[in-house]
Amino acid sequence: MLSYISDAFRSLSPDEGVQQRPPRYAGEDTTPTSRREILGWYSYGIAAEVFAVCGVGSFLPLTLEQLARERGTLQTSRLPCTGPSAGNSTNAENGQCVVPVFGLEINTASFAMYTFSVAVLIQALTLISFSALADYENNRKTLLMVFGFAGALASMLFVFVAPPIFVLGSILVVVGVTCLGSSFVVLNSYLPVLVANDPSLQAGNTNDGAEMSSFDRDEGNSEWNAWGNDDADDDSLDGLQPSGEPHSSLEGGMGFKPSPSSSPELQLSTKISSRGIGLGYCAAVFVQIISIIMLITLSKTSLAKASPSLPMRFVLLLVGIWWGAFTLVTRNLLKTRPGPRLDSVSTKGAGRWRAWLRLVGFAWKSLWKTVKIAMKLREVIIFLVAWFLLSDAMATVSGTAILFARTELKLSTPLIGLLSITATVSGMTGAFLWPHVSRYFGLQPNHTIILCIGLFELIPLYGLLAYIPFIKSWGVFGLQQPWEIFPLAIVHGVVSGGLASYCRSFFGLLIPPGSEAAFYALYAATDKGSSFIGPAIVGVLVDATGQVRSGFFFIAVLILLPIPLVWMVNADKGRREGLAMAETLDKSHGGPAEYAQEAEGLLARQ
Repeated sequence: MLSYISDAFRSLSPDEGVQQRPPRYAGEDTTPTSRREILGWYSYGIAAEVFAVCGVGSFLPLTLEQLARERGTLQTSRLPCTGPSAGNSTNAENGQCVVPVFGLEINTASFAMYTFSVAVLIQALTLISFSALADYENNRKTLLMVFGFAGALASMLFVFVAPPIFVLGSILVVVGVTCLGSSFVVLNSYLPVLVANDPSLQAGNTNDGAEMSSFDRDEGNSEWNAWGNDDADDDSLDGLQPSGEPHSSLEGGMGFKPSPSSSPELQLSTKISSRGIGLGYCAAVFVQIISIIMLITLSKTSLAKASPSLPMRFVLLLVGIWWGAFTLVTRNLLKTRPGPRLDSVSTKGAGRWRAWLRLVGFAWKSLWKTVKIAMKLREVIIFLVAWFLLSDAMATVSGTAILFARTELKLSTPLIGLLSITATVSGMTGAFLWPHVSRYFGLQPNHTIILCIGLFELIPLYGLLAYIPFIKSWGVFGLQQPWEIFPLAIVHGVVSGGLASYCRSFFGLLIPPGSEAAFYALYAATDKGSSFIGPAIVGVLVDATGQVRSGFFFIAVLILLPIPLVWMVNADKGRREGLAMAETLDKSHGGPAEYAQEAEGLLARQ
């Protein structure tokens, strides 16, 4: 891992000696991409990925639940859920901790699920609405800084969210999650600009540039080179790169002949992107380890006894400081790289707002145009429906597992941090491993996806074993003991890495060539648009039963639903339909290719 990190920072583009390309519009900055810029781009991944893993993936749901619990009461006895006078009932009815929210009594675990459901919905709406803004004027860097610092501030402010104002925590979660997703996709909108001005491409020889050639050094030294090595399985990179980016080797990695669009620009873009995300994951694991040490230390102080949520709030303070600090590094290193001027930029006040509103409308119109084209492609629609269900299941399992570990297995906060590290490292391994498994068994891409789904189904089914009386009487198996969730975390991570990789790659085989950006925008919108449904339904089930385990029934069904749909997709037929549609679009003035970049916009990351 250390050699991987050192290679990433050693392989920055050279600064001088390269001729600038001609500008494409007035005011475009075409200076060669510098070492400072690539370092600045990497720095933001290091900044925000920590919040994604340590915050959203670990401590935010726990903090929300704990804050609500400190204000909650047991449903029947009305004794406080925490503190010296807390009740000690453990059965499902009397032990259910409820808290009043806007006149309704809801389970404290449901409160966290509902919050994340709303956060993901607002994030999806924000991503689509901002999809055309980042490409104009100085908006790219401005939006990145606004989202980065606002998200960091939201995380830091958790330290002041005491139990009496626990609802404020849900507002901060919505802000943080929205800023996280939006900032990542703005960051990825920088990538085509940095690649277009990369000295290796401007010199006309991709092997001469430091960024490009560095990925070809030291092949085979480490599995980490799978993120940046042409000889490694290119489709394994998909699990570690932004979902909106067309992969340069989608066809090649799946056994199809690469399309002409597999250009040096796309190859370089994919490699820089995957390496940046790899650095982000390394940073997240590092901060997660520090967080565990903090939690263990603070748990021995009087602060934890006064307010059990306080150690986790200090961790979120650390995460926010980290996010803000590296965002500041990005601010100092990354150039503005302005886009074209808005058509009404010379008009002050209302005129500018009208231009922005037109761009928001344009983003939704572009997405709708892509939907209408996709409706004519049977294989694309079937797969998007399957992805709608599968992405919702993946998001629901993650949130449910964290809350289940805390509320029913009574896992300590440091152990939940360790659980998150286990899943994260397993996910990185899964993205690297699945291409080898697929080749070894001679699996078709959709068969690999079905195999991953089948393994994924083991997670809720194993949790449901505890409803079988004789297994329940054993007191072990069926997620009755805390240690049992760690092997499942490994399964979850490995399977998620494979699903993220192969679903995106398989979808790439079905879309019309030349419309990659617009269709990947639709793919990302499908992901974000579905991921709020599952957590909300699980929240309702938890409210009705008082047990997080009951959510496994819904999750088990949700995971199974995509299997027949994925099986129905015919990749060869879908490829032919995509090629035919591309020809039709070319004859009708380019179809969605005219708005491909704008339609993708801020939807580049899932």
